Amino acid sequence: MTTAEPAVRVLIADDQMMVRQGLTVLLNAEPGIEVVGQAVDGLDAVAQAADLAPDVVLMDIRMPGLGGIEATRRLTAPAGATVKVLVLTTFDLDEYVYEAIRAGASGFLLKDASAAELAHAVRVVADGDALLAPNITKRLIAEFARVTAAPRAPLKDRVGDLTERETEVLSLIAQGLSNAEIAARLVVAEQTVKTHVGRILGKLGLRDRTQLAVFAYESGLVRPTGY
Repeated sequence: MTTAEPAVRVLIADDQMMVRQGLTVLLNAEPGIEVVGQAVDGLDAVAQAADLAPDVVLMDIRMPGLGGIEATRRLTAPAGATVKVLVLTTFDLDEYVYEAIRAGASGFLLKDASAAELAHAVRVVADGDALLAPNITKRLIAEFARVTAAPRAPLKDRVGDLTERETEVLSLIAQGLSNAEIAARLVVAEQTVKTHVGRILGKLGLRDRTQLAVFAYESGLVRPTGY
């Protein structure tokens, strides 16, 4: 008899009660997901996360008092922090996309996503993978193109810590390829790609693929094209 996987513990942070309750109902109906708390603003989210130890925080960006971007930064900045933040918003504006990812968010989804898309996003982020809504990705890359005219030297130096193959894998991650797509491109096993990703994360001291993508662009390893 196999032991069931523990449910993904979710904390919902949104200043609108109907949104919090609606998301709670949707997620609690999904197998393997449990909503453990609801926060009314960023400060409440930080406090409840300390008490409840959720795996994922669904974070609204625009909230009174402490907003979602600063709350995300406070949750993910401490050394050893394991909580993942999935940002939810009705606004797909560049500044919010970029700042949320820079603050440490692992994923970004618009509030008009379906219940299935939301549940999928929670699971993906909980597993340590990055998630960006397709219509967000282009905006994110365009923003990188705007703000990274000159690579940040300290980050550029850290690329030298990677092997040639790790650098290649990092470049493909930043272009949005999945492990399976990278494996096909490099003609290697998918498990080999996962091993490379793990080593890259360890060498760079980063948490997930979203942070790897940010690093690749800000270090100048990858330059956005077509914008």
